[in-house]
Formats: sequence, C-alpha cells, structure tokens
Amino acid sequence: MSKLSDSPNPELRAEPRIAPSPSVTAPAHLPDSMISSVSLLPTDKRLILFTRHSLRERSDGNGFASYQLPLTPKGRVLAKSWGRWLSGHLPYSLDVDSISSPIGRCIDTAQLMQEGAGLQRHIAHQSLLVEPGSLVTEPELANVVFKEIGVLNFINRFLQGSLEGTKNAYQGGLDILSLFYQHQPQQGHLMLAVSHDTLLSAFLAVMLDVPEIDWNDWPKMMEGVFLWFDDKPFRKANAYFVWRGKIYIRPVSALLEGYFAAGFHSSKLLLPPEVKWT
Repeated sequence: MSKLSDSPNPELRAEPRIAPSPSVTAPAHLPDSMISSVSLLPTDKRLILFTRHSLRERSDGNGFASYQLPLTPKGRVLAKSWGRWLSGHLPYSLDVDSISSPIGRCIDTAQLMQEGAGLQRHIAHQSLLVEPGSLVTEPELANVVFKEIGVLNFINRFLQGSLEGTKNAYQGGLDILSLFYQHQPQQGHLMLAVSHDTLLSAFLAVMLDVPEIDWNDWPKMMEGVFLWFDDKPFRKANAYFVWRGKIYIRPVSALLEGYFAAGFHSSKLLLPPEVKWT
C-alpha cells in the first residue's frame, strides 16, 4: 500500500480546470495516472511537467540503471506521442526551452517530446536533475551506499536523515523546487523537466512530508508530476502540484521551517533571486 498522502486539497476545486474528453485515447504505454492528472490541471498557469524519462532498456536486478542505458524503440515512440498528445489536448504551449538531466535517455525524452509537439527548442542540461545528483554532497560516500542497499532503501534513509554524504531532505527538496521556480515559463506555457525515478520519488516524498515510501509510490517510466507556483517571491510562494490524479499545495515556507528546525543554515540552500516577468 502506498505510504504517500492521498488527501487532496479541496480548496483548489474552484480553480478553472481543463475539461477531460472521454473520446481522447492516451498514448500506448503511458501510465494511467497521467491522463487522470491532466483533467485536474488549471488553465493559464506557468506549468512545469517534472517527469521521469521514457521506457529504457532493463537495469540489473537491484534496480541500478547505468547512465548508458538508452530508451527502447517503444520508449522513443511513447515520448514522441506523449509530446504530441500534450500539444494537441492542453491549452498550453510547449514552445519553451526544456531542462533535463544530462544523461542520454533524459535528453532524448525531452527532444522526442518536443518533436512530437512539432518543436525544436533548447534543452538545458541540469546537474541537479541527475540521480542521485541533487541529494548528494559527498559522492564518494553516497555512491557506495547507493550500490550496497539499493535505490528504495537509499531514498528512505535519505528522507529519514540517516545517510552519510547526502543533504538534509528538506534541502534536497528546496533545491529542486528553487530550480523550477527560476525556470518557470511564461503564462500559458508548459516546460518539460526530465529526470530519473530516484529524484522524482524523493522530491514527492518531501513535498508530501512523508518519511518513508514503498514500491507502490515509485514513479513509472514516463510518469510525472505537474507543478506550478503562485506569483509571489520564492519564500512566500505556494507550490501546487498534481500527482496521480490528486491536487496538493505545499507552502515553500513549510519546507524552509523544516530545514531551519533541523539546525541548518540558509547559506547551503540554492535559493533563487527574485524572479520578474515582463
């Protein structure tokens, strides 16, 4: 059974929503949660899709995926058809630069989604989106443990603060959140942020304030979370997100309070400068 919270925020239901169409067919192999999430999206926001890459070749039995593993032929078709679907069924333009882990399968996912939408935009490589990337401070320590205990145990120990060589969990979440805040697209646009399962699972656990997850919570390939902010300075902003057919709100201030309560200083956070839109 999933350990993540299943209580959506009812106060968001008055927000204008994207009307679902029962006649629309989802791309083959797309996780079911994505279409159910689409129907809950608001209109005319600065929308971000933080997604795991598309279908890749199989990893070893411990869940370790080499950086060299490419997308499968089905994965390439899925990424392209998903980009085409989003472009054709959302009142959002995908005509905006993307951000991605610099690992090939993530870059390919972003590029193929752009192609499906009929676009060719810049894809900025972001080290914070590499697994376990934004979670780690001392790779020589953390990477050994990562291989010893497996990915799920690694994420849970990270969330519980019992893992050497990694950030505080709130810091990891805030760093990714601030990356998205700084890269928000113009209103009415959807930006792609392509990463890996470890980062997406850790980010969601921090955002939902849970200290442990299980395999039911683990993001599938080409599964992602839709996210947007209200137009306020970062420290005062609310992050809104849709995950597996439910809407949630997480004030940035709550994450900051958790981080400072753990005895850490703001100098370690990658806090963004004030963002202004023209």
